[in-house]
Amino acid sequence: MPEPAIRCLPAVPATEWMKAMPPAMRFILQGCVRVRAAAAPVWGAAFAEEPCRAMLQEARATLWLGPDEYLLLGTDVASEVAAAEALERSLSGMAHALVNISHRQFALELSGPHAATLLSGACPLDLDLGEFPVGMCTRTVLAKADIVLWRTRDDAFHLEVWRSFSGYVTGLLREIAREFYGE
Repeated sequence: MPEPAIRCLPAVPATEWMKAMPPAMRFILQGCVRVRAAAAPVWGAAFAEEPCRAMLQEARATLWLGPDEYLLLGTDVASEVAAAEALERSLSGMAHALVNISHRQFALELSGPHAATLLSGACPLDLDLGEFPVGMCTRTVLAKADIVLWRTRDDAFHLEVWRSFSGYVTGLLREIAREFYGE
């Protein structure tokens, strides 16, 4: 029985450049190539074998987080329990770990002509399009907060943020954005 608090998004003031994404189901899957091959048709999105890449198929995505570790994102929240059960059935008998982390984090989208510059104000990565192209994803930090960063378009990023850091991350980004948006 899902708790209502799990689906409540943190209060994020919407701006033209930052918005909270709708609730999503999130799993961490750890397993070898055989596990990924069994999970892909059930999950509905392929698993990138190239480091730091995301694969997107309709309402499902897989983000490479490390060797044999992936973040699975699904916007079809209503099927969360069924998705977890189907994945576990397909992986039966194989060494793997599947952990539901839907309650732990939420997503932000930063977009617009200054998105990379705003992130660069507190993220140590080179976010130039040539170095961090569309489809690239990684674990990193935004100042002192752990995040997962995924470039979804030339001018847009998807950030996975722990709920407990919502005020810190959004406040920091708003402070950096003052230079561009005067907010």
